[in-house]
Amino acid sequence: MDYLRDFILKPYESYSALHIFLESFAAFLGFLSVYFSSRNSIWVFPTGILNTAIYVVLLYQFHLFGYMTVNFYYLIMSIYGWIHWLGKDANQVEIPITRTTKKEYVLAAILFASSSIFVCLVYAFMAWKNGTAFENLETTTFGSTFWIDTFTTSVFFVGMWLMAKRKLEHWIFWIIGDFLVIPMFMYKGLAITSIQYVGFLVLAIYGLLNWYKILKKNNS
Repeated sequence: MDYLRDFILKPYESYSALHIFLESFAAFLGFLSVYFSSRNSIWVFPTGILNTAIYVVLLYQFHLFGYMTVNFYYLIMSIYGWIHWLGKDANQVEIPITRTTKKEYVLAAILFASSSIFVCLVYAFMAWKNGTAFENLETTTFGSTFWIDTFTTSVFFVGMWLMAKRKLEHWIFWIIGDFLVIPMFMYKGLAITSIQYVGFLVLAIYGLLNWYKILKKNNS
């Protein structure tokens, strides 16, 4: 128990008060954003913008370049969504929840591969910037989580795309991604963020079950 407590808390002994505040505040904003999303409130966008902007900075500092790009994408889409929402027609019909088709799975596979290549290019650039050969990336501090960061980044990109199309299966990608980033953030010394994703994992499981009930009801 003492080992687990030290593993979680010890890294924070060397962090600045500003870092601890920013990570805690960003995690709080993340929960707020998910809450406002579930309430269909426009406040999902300003809280999401602040959350992702802070995490872009933090993830860069902790050399999680793949997931940094995910948050940068969240940031851009939150700004776009806020502008789109403000001009939304009150009579606009909501896109129904549907299952993912075979064609969409093929497109998802292409998006997954493209995202993986993009993250590899980001890491290759950072390796070049730091004077490290790409093949030796895993031996460096910033490349120690390269594979899991690349995989989860691609998973989240696919999940975001399916979510925009209101596909039931997007929750499965969120669940897989959330489950994998929890130990990654813990390993990198971001325990607060890791705990945040435990909450996101629970919400994703609930979302999958709830959407399945809605889909089943609409098809009955």
